[in-house]
Amino acid sequence: MLFNRLHPASRTTRLAAVAGTALLAIAVTGCQGVTGIQPVTQVRVIDVSPDAPNLDVYQTPPSQPALSALYNIGFGTVSSYVAAAPGSYTHAAYTAGTQQQLATVHGAFAGGGQYTVLAGNIAADLQMTVLKDQAFPAPTGQVALRFLGESTRAGAVDLYLLPPGSPLAGMAPIAAGLGFGSNTGYINVPAGTYSIVAYPAGALPSISSPAFTGSQTAFLATSARTVLLIDEPPQQPTQQTDQTSTAHALQIITADDYDPAS
Repeated sequence: MLFNRLHPASRTTRLAAVAGTALLAIAVTGCQGVTGIQPVTQVRVIDVSPDAPNLDVYQTPPSQPALSALYNIGFGTVSSYVAAAPGSYTHAAYTAGTQQQLATVHGAFAGGGQYTVLAGNIAADLQMTVLKDQAFPAPTGQVALRFLGESTRAGAVDLYLLPPGSPLAGMAPIAAGLGFGSNTGYINVPAGTYSIVAYPAGALPSISSPAFTGSQTAFLATSARTVLLIDEPPQQPTQQTDQTSTAHALQIITADDYDPAS
């Protein structure tokens, strides 16, 4: 499920290119540049549409054929970062294996930058968005967290970062009223182990039930993460999925934006 160089021959030939390009994708995953081929831009795709079919996503420069593609990605997929030449691109999402175009987005991708192409919303109104990711370390001893509201059903929530053994009483949410389409930008918080807990917006944790309680997760110092609130999957949760609440149809996935060199 990585970007693969297109070839004018058959789909069999295109699929054969996966092995060659997978090495490049692995080399740039989570890194902030590729030695010897600077400047490059790095692009990944995240699919958070709860009911869209699997997607083929094509990356195309202006007035040129498509340069690369990501095939058959499904709900909850976070692809690796893949290097490309800086410039302007159109990303188009198609129903996997067909020529049925569902959505497009245009964006400028700068050298040295990292970007996410996000496919979200319900299938009938599929939307693609280009987001610039943090490609540099958070301050010493801190982690940079960006929260994106992409759940179409759960409603707005307040998010808390709960350290092990700590009560929620008196704690302020790290993000309040996070609804569909919300983007908090990157927020620097002390690095450590946290459980992400969501309550319906405005609810008091002391007298309300959480909409979501995630497992304890370690957030490394100077790293950057994107945390996406998405709908409960149509089938069984994947290994990327935290605990879920069927009452509020909410789950959370996390994408790695920046990791320290160590």
